[in-house]
Amino acid sequence: MMTMRPHALPPIQPCCPPVVPPQAIYSADPESVRAARRYVREATACQEPSVTEDALGTLELVTSELVTNAVRYGTEPGDSFLVKVGAQPGSCRIEVHDTCRRRPRIRPASDERVRGRGMHLVEALAVQWGVNDREFGKIVWAVVVW
Repeated sequence: MMTMRPHALPPIQPCCPPVVPPQAIYSADPESVRAARRYVREATACQEPSVTEDALGTLELVTSELVTNAVRYGTEPGDSFLVKVGAQPGSCRIEVHDTCRRRPRIRPASDERVRGRGMHLVEALAVQWGVNDREFGKIVWAVVVW
């Protein structure tokens, strides 16, 4: 009588996401806004697995506003900007480093202007935000909690 042995299966490897670096550099063009949002989502989830889906959505929106400002007002054609992510349990700090010293400001509300609402959103969604000078430009940062 022939005995059938079960085939030995290789051990199951745990599914690990790729490591996402804590910073990324982008060219200063409008297409980079989308890439930076995706990067912040992935880097935050990699650094802090407890992040909620709602918090990731908020981080994407804040990133979109900060990066859009960097592209429109903080860089010149051919420049690049840096995005840094620092997540820990319950919070994440996003930094956008650009090449211009001009600081973002919250403009008075207006029904006549199409632009100028981005920093209102950042102020409403982040627990704090600010600007730091650097040797060749500035760093605009925001902290989101969950």
